[in-house]
Amino acid sequence: MRLATYASVSVAVFLILVKLVAWSQSDSVSLLATLIDSVLDAFASIINLFAVRHALTPADKEHRFGHGKAEALAGLSQSLFIAGSALFLLIEVGSNIINPVEIKYPITSMIVVGVTILVTLLLVCFQQYVIKKTQSVAISADAMHYKSDLLMNSAVILALWLSTMGLSIFDPIIGGIIACYILYSAWNILQISMDQLMDKELPDEVRANIKKIVCTHPKTLGLHDLRTRHSGTMTFIQFHLEIEDELTLFEAHNVSDEVEAMLEQTYPKSEIIIHIDPKSVIGKESVATFE
Repeated sequence: MRLATYASVSVAVFLILVKLVAWSQSDSVSLLATLIDSVLDAFASIINLFAVRHALTPADKEHRFGHGKAEALAGLSQSLFIAGSALFLLIEVGSNIINPVEIKYPITSMIVVGVTILVTLLLVCFQQYVIKKTQSVAISADAMHYKSDLLMNSAVILALWLSTMGLSIFDPIIGGIIACYILYSAWNILQISMDQLMDKELPDEVRANIKKIVCTHPKTLGLHDLRTRHSGTMTFIQFHLEIEDELTLFEAHNVSDEVEAMLEQTYPKSEIIIHIDPKSVIGKESVATFE
């Protein structure tokens, strides 16, 4: 995860420098749009660098559940900054539609954008590998930026190509489309961040699978009061495990350990808390609903 953040910052700085040179020569609004997006990416990547470093800090006396929510806080600040910059870009687009600007050196700019697409693609491939291994929200948010970069840079090449045919009006139009896409990306990041900060339950299919795994153990009768959440790279699962009255404390403890091991096979980065309930103390409604 740390290596992914270093790579992200390095690529963002490289893209800013290259696009800045290309935009200063061409005056393309669509190129300005992707330049602004790269500046946002750099800002987001720097935030992620510090957030991931803090999120990976082990739990301590003051933070018993770890520091995973640092990632969600980083994502929240990213989304707000990105939304503000997208609105600024829309204002610039409107200005250029009213007062069109001729695009200079479109072929050179197309070559520059092509290079940025290649570099971005390599970074996204590496980020996807890291996400698969860690399920990091911060890296996922960062990867979302760069995936949108691939689409936006492709749109910029289209706008520059159209300008060589005398269709410069499409340049601000494509810039506006990119700005709207940036706003959409900011909304997605905001939702993911708020879900973690508000301890939203895991998806219904995940909760159903947890229940299925627990109930496959031959000595369990079911479970209720299942509570789940995600924070950073960790998943937290807790529930009441229903067992027969006749089991000894030692046997019940072994059943609990075996159920925990079964869950960890499917959800390896999880902290699982199980409370044991004998059948005689469970209400009929709880047993029926498995909640």
